[in-house]
Amino acid sequence: MVLLKGEYQGHKAKPTTKSGILIALRGEADFIYEGTSYAMRQGVTLIGGYNRSMEIVVHSAEFEYFLVHFLPVTPDSEQARLIREIHLFHIDMDASLLQMMKELRRHSTGLGHLELLERKTLFYQLVNKTLAYERYLQNSESHSMMEQTIAYIRQHYAEPITLESLAEQQGMKAKYFSHLFQKYTGLGPIHYLIQYRMKMAYELLMTTPFAVGDIARSVGYPDAYYFSRLFKKHYGMSPTALKESE
Repeated sequence: MVLLKGEYQGHKAKPTTKSGILIALRGEADFIYEGTSYAMRQGVTLIGGYNRSMEIVVHSAEFEYFLVHFLPVTPDSEQARLIREIHLFHIDMDASLLQMMKELRRHSTGLGHLELLERKTLFYQLVNKTLAYERYLQNSESHSMMEQTIAYIRQHYAEPITLESLAEQQGMKAKYFSHLFQKYTGLGPIHYLIQYRMKMAYELLMTTPFAVGDIARSVGYPDAYYFSRLFKKHYGMSPTALKESE
């Protein structure tokens, strides 16, 4: 579907009767659902919008989009509430998507059982492709953030570091940041920091003549007794015992 530059208020007074998957193909426009605006450009995808008032403002000379309508199985169900909400995603505009849209158009007017089954299959494939690409984008972004955090820990391990300070660097809540970090490394952020500190302390104990208290401070622990307890927990022997075993 192609819209020319301007404003469209087809559903401003009369709410939508269906939900939809809407994929922007080219051009720029704002889709405004009950006062909330969603900026649409190539690859941006909206899912939802059932029983909502909506208007469109096209900013470019033309705006082209692909739209698939669908309905909840039960109009008053929890499912209907979920598809009334607007969910913003991004989709990869590759050859498989173009073929999928072409097939959906081809089967859109068929009334037979086979055409209906094909439409349903293509619809679920389209939803799966949208969600899979969004998951890929989120993982790519979070992986970069986790690598930044790991690099920071390795450069600043001797300084005071807290979960909150690491999360704040990435603009995240501590709980969610900790979840992503553990998913990426297999360890919580503070556990990773402790392990790295213990590794550096082990190397210093084995290769330098420094006292245990000095090494403890050099890896971020002013309290040598606390450091010794952590070290023994990780290596099964105290730092003093390790030095004496050289």
